[in-house]
Amino acid sequence: MADPWTRREVIGDCTLYLGDCLEVMPLLGKVDAVVTDPPYGIDAAKKGTIGGGQRAPVKDYGKKGWDSAPASAAHISAMRAGSRHQIIFGGNYFEGLSPTSCWLVWDKQNTGNFADCELAWTNLPKPVRRIYWRWNGMIRKGNDVREHPTQKPVGVMEWCINHLPESAESILDPFMGSGTTLVACAKLGRKGIGIELDPDYFEIACKRVEDAYRQPDLFVAPPEKPQQETLAI
Repeated sequence: MADPWTRREVIGDCTLYLGDCLEVMPLLGKVDAVVTDPPYGIDAAKKGTIGGGQRAPVKDYGKKGWDSAPASAAHISAMRAGSRHQIIFGGNYFEGLSPTSCWLVWDKQNTGNFADCELAWTNLPKPVRRIYWRWNGMIRKGNDVREHPTQKPVGVMEWCINHLPESAESILDPFMGSGTTLVACAKLGRKGIGIELDPDYFEIACKRVEDAYRQPDLFVAPPEKPQQETLAI
């Protein structure tokens, strides 16, 4: 039986799959944690140009339909069944998530028309936590280059991962997008696994993860040369 992915890249301690996460996840076995930002169903890409601010030009991300519907109950069930811990952004949009004591709140210090905060549902036994991280067009914290309309700052994803137990070594993002979760894993020395359906974003994620391992401030060893596996069609 053929593998359900069309490409697999191993970069350092991160493994990236190009494919449908519902088909790939069952073959990965149990992971320690899922940290992800699934589609909310708000048509982020089809709305056209996004990301402008008071002094920042807007950016056209294309008219792709990946955000035309929220992640399904099947996606939520698969993520929860395949991991011990979960951090799921947009948890206020999805069915099938139980009440929780610990929401992770990202306050974007936004002055535009977008939401002031984004919420991540977790099954962590903690109280609600909040991080202030400005993400308002050109007025933003950090030096992230925005490659995806719903991209999260690396610092926010590092903060999320740091809420996991230290024993959570393997972290899966089944909606990898431009790869921010795996970039955070690389910087924190954790094993990252990402799945992405869109070939363009898959390429961006691979490059960002490679670049993350090259940063001189990392405490993890640089990766070996990326290994590519491409299926014959």
